[in-house]
Amino acid sequence: MAPQAGCSEGLRHNRGMNAPTPLLVFAGSTRAQSFNRRLANVATGIGREAGASVTHIELADFDIPLYNADLEAKGTPRDVLRLKEIFFAHPAWVVVSPEYNGSYTGLLKNTIDWVSSPIKSDPVWASGSKPFAGKVVGLLSASPGALGGLRSLSHLAPLLMNLQCWMAPRQFALPKAGEAFAPDGQLSAEAARENVRAVVEQVLWAARRFQG
Repeated sequence: MAPQAGCSEGLRHNRGMNAPTPLLVFAGSTRAQSFNRRLANVATGIGREAGASVTHIELADFDIPLYNADLEAKGTPRDVLRLKEIFFAHPAWVVVSPEYNGSYTGLLKNTIDWVSSPIKSDPVWASGSKPFAGKVVGLLSASPGALGGLRSLSHLAPLLMNLQCWMAPRQFALPKAGEAFAPDGQLSAEAARENVRAVVEQVLWAARRFQG
């Protein structure tokens, strides 16, 4: 599904009239040469070009153990609280999901499991859905294969919908990712860049309208 008519024009027209929309971008990978981290960098640049206030985080910068309810009972890790605050503060997200065995990564699932876990003793975070509810989320993926990681998105979307996120209809899976990036980290093909732009702009378009 293409972005709504006038979406790009409306984004550009409103830049000077409204405060920039906070956009969160992150990839479900910590691998040094990850194609999905590279794609997240591309999405970050496009988001800034579209007038958003972009926060690009790396999950490697957060010290989060494998989820365990017994461990949680001893105290929610500080970096989980940091992520709850970051997720909650951004009405628009772009999540870039690698594909492992036809689905999203354990890293991404573990992050979501921690951030969505309620802290019953904390009045701010007693609701597990609070960091997720009402967020407009666009999905991207990249893979050396012909499908570009598309199967991971088909699994990730229902998970985020269950947490009350609004999923942007437009998604993009970058195939043959090993050949897709130029030496400067940008996408070599303009058509691929425009597909990423369409996802980012649709997310921003919807988030601005939900914000009223």
